[in-house]
Amino acid sequence: MRYIIPLTLGVVLFVYGLIDCLRSEPSDVRSIPKPAWVLVIIFLNVIGVGLWFLFGRPQYASASSGASSGAATKFGPSSSGQRSPASSGGHPRSSAPDDDPEFLRNLAVNRAQMLEAERLRKLKAELEAREAKLREEHPNDETKK
Repeated sequence: MRYIIPLTLGVVLFVYGLIDCLRSEPSDVRSIPKPAWVLVIIFLNVIGVGLWFLFGRPQYASASSGASSGAATKFGPSSSGQRSPASSGGHPRSSAPDDDPEFLRNLAVNRAQMLEAERLRKLKAELEAREAKLREEHPNDETKK
């Protein structure tokens, strides 16, 4: 009887760890590739499961550290039970566009390009106006050519 409880706990932990590893996305798994983790769990049993939980399992954001329970994220609604990877897991967290440095950089670049295009349009219009004025002042030059 004293061996049944630890054995049952070991089997349950092994099965849970193996299923958790098999259900995780390969891109979310840390340290070594997912197939290698499956082999580690199978061959090392409880020790492999412990290593999986410490070094291989994807780190997911807890509900309290993420958005509110009813808010939708980039990875789907958090109220449906889906987990979204935390920023420490190697994947970007969903955030507002004004918090994304790349988005802000693109805005600045787009604004600079629009200002430059507007400046060039004004210069072109000014040049055409000067040419038209010169044509009016010197109509004889065009007929000689």
